[in-house]
Amino acid sequence: MIALVAVANGALLTGIMSSRLAYGMARDGLLPGVFGRVLPGRRTPWVAVVATAAVSLVLALTGGVDALAATLVLLLLFVFAGVDAAVLALRRDPGRAGHFRVPTAVPVAGLLSCLFLFTRIEREVWLRGLVLVVPAAALALLNARRARGEPGADGRFAKDGYRTVRRRTHPAEQPSGQARPAGDRR
Repeated sequence: MIALVAVANGALLTGIMSSRLAYGMARDGLLPGVFGRVLPGRRTPWVAVVATAAVSLVLALTGGVDALAATLVLLLLFVFAGVDAAVLALRRDPGRAGHFRVPTAVPVAGLLSCLFLFTRIEREVWLRGLVLVVPAAALALLNARRARGEPGADGRFAKDGYRTVRRRTHPAEQPSGQARPAGDRR
């Protein structure tokens, strides 16, 4: 019973997180713009919510609780490994003075832990997880090519590497004295 509640809680949190992640990636031009559509009143990213709910439903209907939990663990390991790799890559950027800099051993240990745990996952779980990971990796490679200015699958180049998007700024980032556009409900 405890495992069922834990898996349900993890799946719920992952579902909420993944829809918001898809929405943010669409706003940044990393996913198709349709995932950035929001409801007019509540500003809920409805397309991203529907898409991630559909993926969650397919995963839930194609296996038991144990398979769902194991797939969730695999996908989270990919997220953690990606974060560790990103921390290592960002160490090359000097950043601003006074910012926090984690010792190199921390992301290396995290990445090695993820790699070790990947070896402990069963074949069936890998097959379920790769259905989601392979398209995500293809999308990441496509966007990396666009960022470097290489042509995409359609043979076209992105103007500045990424699609230019209008980002909403946080009210604290709003320059003082600048009026908000009419109807802006931030």
